Amino acid sequence: MKPLKLFFGALLASASMLASAQWQWTDHNGRKVFSDRAPPPEVPVKNILKQPKSAQMGLAAALEPAGTPDTVPSASATGAVAPAAATSAAPLSTLDREIEARKRAALQAEAAKRKAEEERIALARAESCTRARQAKANLDSGVRVSRVNAAGEREVMDDAAREVESKRIQGVIATDCR
Repeated sequence: MKPLKLFFGALLASASMLASAQWQWTDHNGRKVFSDRAPPPEVPVKNILKQPKSAQMGLAAALEPAGTPDTVPSASATGAVAPAAATSAAPLSTLDREIEARKRAALQAEAAKRKAEEERIALARAESCTRARQAKANLDSGVRVSRVNAAGEREVMDDAAREVESKRIQGVIATDCR
């Protein structure tokens, strides 16, 4: 019975090690974020403070060329200094390029979205300006103008109501017809 308890104890201990696989990074506000999921692609690599060992190994395996060995021979075994820094810098620069490309794509998408929104607003302002100028010309023409009140009845505007409506329309023209 004792070996069974030891087995389950060891199993429980190894499960807790898997649960400690956490990501840690700083967001754009400088706050630390803790999660069991990878950070979004907008987070630069320099802001990732901690990542699970399995993610580091998976990233290194994904970036490693197919024909290269898993280990770099030590300097004592080859008799020369191995250029470990040069070989490890290449995959990181590839990863950095990929991250930068994602950032650029996200920024371009954001800029396109912002431009489309600005165009929509400009089109709405132009239409509002056209309508306001037409209404102003109609009021200034001296023709009797009527409108429908809250009760649904038609009423002719007197001089005071025309003046108020003219000032309101002039305000719309001032803001939308720049």
